[in-house]
Amino acid sequence: MKTLAISRLLDSKRDSLALELLNEGADLERRIVDPSVSSPGLVLAGFTRRFPSGRLQVLGETEISFLRSLEPADLERTVRQFLDLDVPALVVTKGQTVPDVLLQAATTRGVPLIRTRLKTGDFFRRVQPFLTDHFAPSTTVHGSLADVYGVGLLFVGRSGIGKSECVLDLVERGHRLVADDLVYATRRGHDVLIGRGHEMQGHHMEIRGIGIIDIKALFGIRAIRQQKRIEVVVQLVDWNEQGGYDRTGLDNETTELLDVSLPRVSVPLNPGKNITVISEVVAMNHLLKYSGVNSAELFNRRLQDAMRPVRDYLEEDYE
Repeated sequence: MKTLAISRLLDSKRDSLALELLNEGADLERRIVDPSVSSPGLVLAGFTRRFPSGRLQVLGETEISFLRSLEPADLERTVRQFLDLDVPALVVTKGQTVPDVLLQAATTRGVPLIRTRLKTGDFFRRVQPFLTDHFAPSTTVHGSLADVYGVGLLFVGRSGIGKSECVLDLVERGHRLVADDLVYATRRGHDVLIGRGHEMQGHHMEIRGIGIIDIKALFGIRAIRQQKRIEVVVQLVDWNEQGGYDRTGLDNETTELLDVSLPRVSVPLNPGKNITVISEVVAMNHLLKYSGVNSAELFNRRLQDAMRPVRDYLEEDYE
């Protein structure tokens, strides 16, 4: 199960979220285990039965005002009861002054107490994408990812079949490289897969016979993308005369990646085949289907309509 250390949150978002650690002796290795962010209003009021443990807890102006309205004995009891729960860290928004009782209790228990100048709503909107991305299911795929006419094509196949060379040709024709050889895929929501390359690899490619090349240096900034949604898997396979390849487009193949179903196109390779143009057609055909036009189904329907008079005549011919 994925977790996130508070130290990682501070290192990554200290500047963008205007974070300030108020108790230096806190345990920064405490772990967030849930990507959601909560405000502990009901917990401070005494209802702890359904407390969401492992979440970052945010104290806005309402929560701090409530704490300040309590009598000293009630305040101490409320804070103690709250911090006895599984609280990875506390964040106080709008740069508010933290009650001394809360600061002392958090320091005693090693709970990081963090303050931000952002308003509560702004903090939620900015921190949630970071947490969602960190906790999102992810995997690695051996392949190459390219943006072709705005469609993310993931090229897969055996080593040496020509994935990199195909993408290189696409880049030369004006399309964009996202990642080569190793693609990191992350699921966003239920059905969106985002692919990107390794940060150390950047937008380099290995071309057999040439070596390592830098796509950005060779073709310019317009030839690359940092990340792209994976929309179609292009499976490059060796040509086999006995292979049962789809010739009509009516058999819609799919493949599963991180529990997301993706359309798959299997392209057999033989000498002289222009795989680059075929890849462009795959992307354009996907856009056409997305707009509601399925060429294979329309053609099949026209054939069936043209054959209907003949079929009706034969059905009525009792000779």
